[in-house]
Parts: sequence; structure tokens; C-alpha cells
Amino acid sequence: MTGSTVDHHRQWAEREQSDRAEAGGPEREVTVAPEVLVAIAVVFAVVTGANDGGALIAPGLRVPGLSVPVSLGMLIVAVVAFPLLVSTAVAGTMLESIVGAERDGTTALAIGFIAGVVVSAALAWIGLPTTLTLAVIGGIAGAGLGMALDVGWSAVVRVLLIGMAAPAVGAVLALVGSWAWRSFRNASYLWTVRWTHATAYAAQCVAYGANDGQKMLVLFLAASITADGDTGAASLDWWAYPALAAAFAVGAVIGLPRVARSVGNGILSSRPTHAVTAEFSAAAAVLGSAAAGAPVSMTQSVAGGLVGAAVHESARRVRWRMVRNLAVAWVVTLPASFGAAALAGVIAGR
Repeated sequence: MTGSTVDHHRQWAEREQSDRAEAGGPEREVTVAPEVLVAIAVVFAVVTGANDGGALIAPGLRVPGLSVPVSLGMLIVAVVAFPLLVSTAVAGTMLESIVGAERDGTTALAIGFIAGVVVSAALAWIGLPTTLTLAVIGGIAGAGLGMALDVGWSAVVRVLLIGMAAPAVGAVLALVGSWAWRSFRNASYLWTVRWTHATAYAAQCVAYGANDGQKMLVLFLAASITADGDTGAASLDWWAYPALAAAFAVGAVIGLPRVARSVGNGILSSRPTHAVTAEFSAAAAVLGSAAAGAPVSMTQSVAGGLVGAAVHESARRVRWRMVRNLAVAWVVTLPASFGAAALAGVIAGR
């Protein structure tokens, strides 16, 4: 959408607000109750667990050493511990950089998250599994435009560029990392695979808690602002952490069988070395993005890592039809969520 179109839409909204003020009526604010924001946040955490949790655990299912309950426990600990003890920088980017979290901004956030879930579910229904992170970013920006809010377009472009680079970086790192396995083709190979898988998966969990997993915090933070009447700083109440952990765990258990078919075995018939290499490369790519404060899809990075690890052996090992489906879904996700949220934003703003 061109800048002139955006400016025209914003000027129309400003004229409408001015007309109301001249007529003696108050400017209309569309707000969402904090309880509703929390409810949406919990549902979104379940959906995220089904989408992301399964995708992160699935590649390691064929690697000995970590059971599914242990893998899920490690992931939940990272999702809760990193924001609690280290930083919520990525959540802050999604909360403030695209649209402001005050006044109508909380409504735009809610619409964006709902649109992201609906679009992701629709694409998954037709066999095009996609990334929630990309859908939510497009949804927030679309809702902000539809409600004539100030959208941080430079932040949106920056996040999208970094997000598009992450799968490619993951693939390149996996391609390079695959060379390292040649030195471990000895009697201790199985032992090496086990401990490197545990280390790589732990790094992947930390990366997820530092970056992609923080999208689940955004609506909890928005609810805290709304509850304080837009005057307080965003903060998480203590109960948000166990609620988030429980919802994410339920979603992961529900979604693991389905996601395992598309990520764990869909891109290629994975070997233990493929999984470990993809885990290390995805963790490195996502941690780098977290340092820049940019939300990046962990599932996209893992998929890129699996492709890179397979291409190292032979491009024929990759099931390119599945890769093509993933790529099509990623391309369609942003405009679909943006358009749906923009329409909902226009309706909500009337």
C-alpha cells in the first residue's frame, strides 16, 4: 500500500474525529477489557503450543537421549524463565513498535492476534502450515491501518527483513555445521549425537524463550496497561507465568503429532545428525535476531536448518514439494492476515 493511500486514510479518520468534536461529541475510543485480552492471550498460548511447541520437539524425536516429556519441560522452562529473569525486549517490540499499546492500540493488538490465528488455521486446513509470528505481525499492522492509528512502518519492514533472513541464515549455518559431523564418525558417534542433541535443544529452547516465544506475552502486557487506565508501565502479574506455561503445554501435546508429520518428517526423512544440526543453526539465527529485538519465527528457522542439513548430503534428500508448500504459505500469510485485520479494524473503528 502506498504512502499516499495511508496518509489519505489517516486524514479521513482525523477529519471524522474533528467533526465529532465540533458537534460536541467525544472522540470515540475502542478499547478491549483487560479480562478479554487475557482470555485471548491464553487461547493464543494454546495455539502457539500446538504450532511452535510441536515444531521444536518434532525434529529430535528420532534422536536418543531426550524423551518428549523432558523436551517439553525444557521448552516450558525457557519460555517462562527467560522473560522472567532476563528480558522481554522482543515482546516490547511487538507491543509498542508496530502500534502503541495505549487507547485504541490494545484493540488493534487484539484484532491482529485473532486475525493471525484465523489465517494460520485456515492455511493449515488447506495443507499450508505457516508461522504464527508472521501472521500476527501482519495482523497488528493491518488492524492499525484499518483503525487509522499511527503504524510504525519502519519497524514492520525491519522486522520482516530480519524474519525473512532467519530461515536462510539457518540453512547456511546448517550446511556449514554439517561438515563438523565428519570428524565424529568413530566409535563414540552415538554418544556424541546424544550429548550434542541435548546441548543443541537446550540452546534452541533458550533462543525460543528469548525471541519467538515472547509473542505470547504481548496481550498479557497489554492487559496490564489497560487495567491501569493507560497510565502504568507494562508488567506481567505473577499468575501470567503459570497460565502461559499450562496453556502452552496443552497446545504442544495436542499439536505434536500433526506438526511432526510436516516438520519432523515432511521436509526430509531426518537422521539424528540432521536434527542436531538444525537445532544448533536455528538457535544461532534466532538468538542473533533476539539481540536486535526483532521477533523471528523459530519454526521457519528450524525448517531452514533441516533443508541446509539435508542439502549437504544431497539435494535429492529434500522433499521439495513440502518446502514449496511451506514457502507458499509464508508468502500468503502476511497479506492475508494484513487484509483480514485491516477490514476488522475498519469495522471496529466505526
